[in-house]
Amino acid sequence: MPRVAFIGLGRMGHGMAGRYIAAGFDVSLWNRSKAKAEDLIARGARWATSPADAAVDADAIVTMVADDEASRNVWLGEHGAATAAKPGTLAIECSTVSYAHALELSRELRGRGLIYIDSPVTGLPDAAASGKLTLLVGAEPADLERARPFLAPLAGTIRHFGPVGTGTVFKLINNLMGAVQIASLAEGIAMAEKAGLDMAIVAESLATGAVASPQVIRHSRRMIARDFAGASFTAALRHKDAAYAVALAESLLAAPPVMGRAAVAAYDLAKAAGPDDDEGKMIEIVARPKGPH
Repeated sequence: MPRVAFIGLGRMGHGMAGRYIAAGFDVSLWNRSKAKAEDLIARGARWATSPADAAVDADAIVTMVADDEASRNVWLGEHGAATAAKPGTLAIECSTVSYAHALELSRELRGRGLIYIDSPVTGLPDAAASGKLTLLVGAEPADLERARPFLAPLAGTIRHFGPVGTGTVFKLINNLMGAVQIASLAEGIAMAEKAGLDMAIVAESLATGAVASPQVIRHSRRMIARDFAGASFTAALRHKDAAYAVALAESLLAAPPVMGRAAVAAYDLAKAAGPDDDEGKMIEIVARPKGPH
């Protein structure tokens, strides 16, 4: 029975870990809070006392954590997974991290004999729990083929962009474009409200017109209704991803990433107002009453 160590049981990671249990893998778990693992333990997973403990004898280690710092700690910290993983273990980073961190982590883990693959994901928590995520993979072809049995329980689609780091590059592009769309959507809806438009018609037009995109379709009605129950992606996470993407753009492009910087500035405000709030609450910031001149 293949053994998977799964580290990070947030909104996405919990469902992803559950997929391995459902697929019959021998699963060990670590998360900062054991409470989030209790139902998975009841389903047969083993609780580990540290990332290193989870990694002992694992065939693959899969991480889904918040940012570069968390990734570095769970892999390379004092009790990190890399301190106990056997040579040849697949090291599958599903977190959204910076490009520089992905390359640095790859070098470090490969130097320890592990096989590193960056595989950030797109999809909402329900897709994570049902195995219908899209995986954005950066890996050598042979490494990807070896990893496929460990990726298949998570994914409806696997997109291979090239060598290590390329999956992370595309994920950052994807999430930066999402940040731009959501921030501009909030401004557009606020303008429509202030100008007295029929907001039911606005919602229909946004969702079916030329500017419709999955982000616009998903967020427009929620913003208009101010319905943010069950946050699936927070302002802080979107801000982090956009900031990583802008840093990458600044290293690659001759011209400054004007749109990206504007999106980061918009999410500076959203993060300050409510870091753990749903990112769609951007509308509440944009639509505040206009003060006196």
